[in-house]
Amino acid sequence: MKRTMSYGKADVWVYRTYAKPLTEVRTIPESTFSGRKNILFGMNVKVAVEGEGFFPSFKDGDNKLVVATDSMKNFILKHAGDYQGATQEGFLEFVARRFLETYSHMTGVSISGEQISFEDLPVPTNGTFEPSPLVFRYSLNEQAGASVEVKRNKNETITTDQVSSLKGLKLIKVKGSSFYGYVKDEYTTLPESFDRPLFIFLNIDWRYNDLEDARGNTSDGYVAAEQVRDIAYTVFHEANSPSIQNLIYRIGTRILERFPQLAEVRFESNNRTWETILDEIPTSQDGKVFTEPRPPYGFQCFSMTRDDLDSKEESK
Repeated sequence: MKRTMSYGKADVWVYRTYAKPLTEVRTIPESTFSGRKNILFGMNVKVAVEGEGFFPSFKDGDNKLVVATDSMKNFILKHAGDYQGATQEGFLEFVARRFLETYSHMTGVSISGEQISFEDLPVPTNGTFEPSPLVFRYSLNEQAGASVEVKRNKNETITTDQVSSLKGLKLIKVKGSSFYGYVKDEYTTLPESFDRPLFIFLNIDWRYNDLEDARGNTSDGYVAAEQVRDIAYTVFHEANSPSIQNLIYRIGTRILERFPQLAEVRFESNNRTWETILDEIPTSQDGKVFTEPRPPYGFQCFSMTRDDLDSKEESK
């Protein structure tokens, strides 16, 4: 069995002002997103490094090749000022390659980040409201993320894996969802529902066919997390879904249709649908009363590739 041996630094909070703006993002019908000003470019980074040279530090306590994790933190922060790109994916790969260029005994770097979102705030400007170029609101909503793996292969540095992601998306649809027709046996207590509110937590990952698109170096190949988010809630709005499984399949299909530069999309969803307390309110035609669901909760994991689109077209 291959030995597990790596170490690194987590919770490296990086904030840079006035990074290169993200422009020329190809627009899609489900989203108004067309770019980011990147006046604030922030993320929480985690890095782990590998190399057989680190084995003596584990076995004998010999630290002569150990790069202190505090130095790793400083390395990431310093190179945030050197990065000339506009995407989180590009920055993570840039830093990973710099690690291998600087430390010859490192053979691999795994690095990931969660982007810190800062929302525009409208301020009065010439009789109307426009986003302030100076003041932003720290967002506690969903986060864009990315992970990159870079390996040393003889004298060449290769990016072996890259995944972009959207984490912590929380969507509630008050009606227009159902769940019925499932297995009924002696263990079944859940009643069928033909029109229910549906509250989901959703994580979405996607992979590119060409890493140049992830780096943001192509004119319109970058897929922004904001666009993936907008597709998710648009499909949720449109679909009368019979299950969460079917809902994420529809979302995945739409994402792959809109972005032919993607090779794969993956989902992890949680069912956090509220518990009904009052099914009818006399003074309201549609009103009901709910409370938080009791644990445990259901979850779904699913991945799709372009083969799923091909089979969909064949079925048509």
